[in-house]
Amino acid sequence: MKKIILFLLVLFSVSCKDNKQGTSSAKIVQDTTKVSEEREYKVLDSKFISKDSLWAPFKANLAAFSDARYKQLLPLILDQNIPSLQKAIENGQFSYEELVLFYLFRIKKYDRENDLSLNSVISLNPNILKEAREKDEALKAGGKKHPIFGIPVLLKDNINTKNMATTAGSIALQNNRTDDAFIVEKLKENGVLILGKANLSEWAYFFCGDCPSGYSAIGGQTLNPYGRKILDTGGSSSGSAVAVAANFVTAAIGTETSGSILSPSSQNSLVGLKPTIGILSRGGIVPISGTLDTPGPITKSVVDNAILFSAMTGKDLKDPASAANKNNTKNFYSSLKEGSLKGKRFGAIKKLMEDPLYVAAVKDLKSAGAEIIEFEAEEIQLPNFTRLLNLDMKKDLPEYFKNYGGEVGFKSVEDIVAYNSQDSLSRAPYGQKLFYGILADSATEEEFMAIKDTLSRNGKQFFEVPMKEHNLDGILSINNYHAGFAAVAKYPALTVPMGYAEKNAPKGLTFIAKPNSEAELFAWASAYEQATQKRKSPTNYTN
Repeated sequence: MKKIILFLLVLFSVSCKDNKQGTSSAKIVQDTTKVSEEREYKVLDSKFISKDSLWAPFKANLAAFSDARYKQLLPLILDQNIPSLQKAIENGQFSYEELVLFYLFRIKKYDRENDLSLNSVISLNPNILKEAREKDEALKAGGKKHPIFGIPVLLKDNINTKNMATTAGSIALQNNRTDDAFIVEKLKENGVLILGKANLSEWAYFFCGDCPSGYSAIGGQTLNPYGRKILDTGGSSSGSAVAVAANFVTAAIGTETSGSILSPSSQNSLVGLKPTIGILSRGGIVPISGTLDTPGPITKSVVDNAILFSAMTGKDLKDPASAANKNNTKNFYSSLKEGSLKGKRFGAIKKLMEDPLYVAAVKDLKSAGAEIIEFEAEEIQLPNFTRLLNLDMKKDLPEYFKNYGGEVGFKSVEDIVAYNSQDSLSRAPYGQKLFYGILADSATEEEFMAIKDTLSRNGKQFFEVPMKEHNLDGILSINNYHAGFAAVAKYPALTVPMGYAEKNAPKGLTFIAKPNSEAELFAWASAYEQATQKRKSPTNYTN
């Protein structure tokens, strides 16, 4: 039962037992995420990732990449932000190819089948070194480029890309070969190197119900580098966050329906943005909910987050939310240095003032010139949240298969359930409870629209009432505690490291603002980050 409650809160942050949030759900999150001495898992390592095939394309290159060179590069690359990496490359200290080799070396050293393994990477781009050499040649030829040019990025493995399968962590999709998702096209246009695919909570954590976050049948169990087998990874963009935290890649892309970027980012001491729906296209991403889904960046710093976010933007006419959004071609990184907290008014939720890290963060914001107004959060219900996801996925997954999927032979949730049932021990060891829930659910179009309308209205009320009453610029939360409200209200949220709790468990200060306020979120988070510098690298992964 404890795992079920944790799952619902991590993914949706919707409600406590009586379906009320506001004051009580944050306490449940705190209670259910307390660490144990060591977690027990039904499955740890993947049975479907062949180390021989994973590393075969890079064998000769890695053999020539000496341990001595790796150690030379360590202080130049480890925990460095994108501008610093670009400066070092332009100064000739290393190349894009060596940057990729550095990350491949670390993934091979740490990620699979050893005492420090994290199981964060599912697949690697077999052409990555060739593509990196092309970026080196392009740099020599000169010309203007995006700040993201030549930077390796991992994609959560529910985001389509060429020459690697898009599995959503499911064995059913292990041969799902597709074209690039719209955001991947944009990334490549701006010069990004797609290093590979990151593990995730299978089907973006809307599958089993009783499974730990970070588990997928394809990728195995992702583990938190700040407390391996002790701390939860957060879900569902678990591998994306863990790989960035452990310096297996510069940055990564996650996806969120409600909490799936904010949760793993905060629990791995990272910066994660859940943007306004429609700024980034969802085309070519395995869906849960066309109403709430969005991709978003996961990075070690705010500047990297703004750079990566900007590199994905663009209007996708095939995605109605993207086509309708007028804020999806903006540069979000160039004005970060001008960000200031002076005179900004933030609402601090009184119940969260029980958390000493939150209290310290509020104090730091005040010291930087912000005005903090404490308020009692309303106890507002989010009825039928799970039904919204059921009804959306029942419709949206077949549309993905039809419009974006490869030749996998599946057309519906029902097809996936039937396939998994043929060998549940390996394909669904924790069961597929939530998929059964999708099959059992139905509604008329009028009922469905009423569910969406109620959720949207209630989510907006949670934020808009205190924001109007106290003339607030934004609201302060912790981790993904209020991600459910932000999801249905379609408010963007950005989490930034604010320190470490019991057993070195990372926590994030989460800024929430009105739709299309990403520039403001970046400015506030950057100013807070610069004033506090709370992030620390996980100690077992610094060599």
